[in-house]
Amino acid sequence: MEKSPEAFRTIREVADSLDLPQHVLRFWETRFPQIRPLKRAGGRRYYRPDDIERLRLVKGLLYDEGYTIKGVQKLFKAQGLHALTAANAPGTRGFLEPSIAVEPPMDLARASPSKGRGQRGSAPQLAEELNALRAALVKINEAGRILAQTRDRAPSVR
Repeated sequence: MEKSPEAFRTIREVADSLDLPQHVLRFWETRFPQIRPLKRAGGRRYYRPDDIERLRLVKGLLYDEGYTIKGVQKLFKAQGLHALTAANAPGTRGFLEPSIAVEPPMDLARASPSKGRGQRGSAPQLAEELNALRAALVKINEAGRILAQTRDRAPSVR
């Protein structure tokens, strides 16, 4: 039986849905005070839907965007958790929209492809293009993850 979207999830359910080991989730709890699962007697964790979205956001920033833990902490402090989660909310165009000014985790911006050879675009334009590329990469990675899950669940035909 499927749980409702508002239902609390155990650490095992969350770890399976995010394709992460449970110890990683427990570690992130120590590094990100924004992730606060409900702990019952015996220390069993129950994650709220908001906690799961925050974990999904942290995973995307760390694994897909290339941020370090310290970088994500600075990003949360500078941009605020609500601004970042709004960019990842259902109905928005994607993860870390270019409208949210995010400093790249590393200097990957070279010459702008829209400019002539050897010319450089402005820093805001390069950052916007880089964020658009990152958003596209996240969507591609998510599609690959969904495809892999579908393959795992599909019965094999022989």
